[in-house]
Amino acid sequence: MAQAHPVERWHEIVRARSLEGLDELLADDVVFYSPILFKPQNGKALTTFYLAGALQVLGNDAFHYVREIVGEHDAVLEFETLVDGLYINGVDLLRWNDAGQLIEFKVMLRPLKANQIVQQKMAELLDGSTGGRGKAF
Repeated sequence: MAQAHPVERWHEIVRARSLEGLDELLADDVVFYSPILFKPQNGKALTTFYLAGALQVLGNDAFHYVREIVGEHDAVLEFETLVDGLYINGVDLLRWNDAGQLIEFKVMLRPLKANQIVQQKMAELLDGSTGGRGKAF
């Protein structure tokens, strides 16, 4: 049986609000670009860590994709959501290899206040998950 397209696999993860399947979807050397981190995050473990946080912060009942542009190895997925009543518009830029594994995941957000509230929420969430060992941002 053929494996689902990488974009559909990502949609399944978002719909389920579950990380199940993410390990298989991400290549070991995937690079994650965040709108609130200063440098790219390299590798499956860090990408999983930040995507898990993003799914909790952004992946609420208001989250939905409004447009997607899909190429042979790239996709742009535009989304909208609300966090604490603030409208957030963003894009996920995905790139995958011939095996259908994501090798690059880039997130961009607007407006500026969206970046600020997401940074605050992610810091609270991830600081708690690091057992007080310091902020991730």
